[in-house]
Amino acid sequence: MNTTEKQNQQPQSATAPASAGRAPSVWPSLQAHDAPALIDFLVGTVGFLRTAVYEDGDRVAHAELDWPEGGAIMLGSYDEKSQEWCLKPGTFGAYVVTDHVDDLYRRLTAAGVEIIREIEDQPYGSREFAIADPEGNKWSFGTYRGSPRPGTAA
Repeated sequence: MNTTEKQNQQPQSATAPASAGRAPSVWPSLQAHDAPALIDFLVGTVGFLRTAVYEDGDRVAHAELDWPEGGAIMLGSYDEKSQEWCLKPGTFGAYVVTDHVDDLYRRLTAAGVEIIREIEDQPYGSREFAIADPEGNKWSFGTYRGSPRPGTAA
């Protein structure tokens, strides 16, 4: 089965719609010892959308996962030759903005995901929590959208 056939096998609910209107200009990227399993976790458990996965044999050469509320990440299978520019598996961390932090926390807790920081309100106005994925990467989810850019209305 070729890459296109494998991409088309995914259920529609796990695929980002063509009209997903995202244009990230910063792409956090990571590598994984078991990239297919990490993709399954991030899509099936956490809620990312599988946008593109390009395989090279049993390795993921390149994958793009969209966050439904905006933004995206790239990932692939670990390659020791890329150590000069890429982090080792399990050393990645990201903050993901969501308006549904309580619902996501309940869903991930019920799924048995490792919670490394319980949900709580922060002094800077955000409500957030953090998890570890199966590779050991750390993901924080919260309502904080960042400070307004200078010269823009709040």
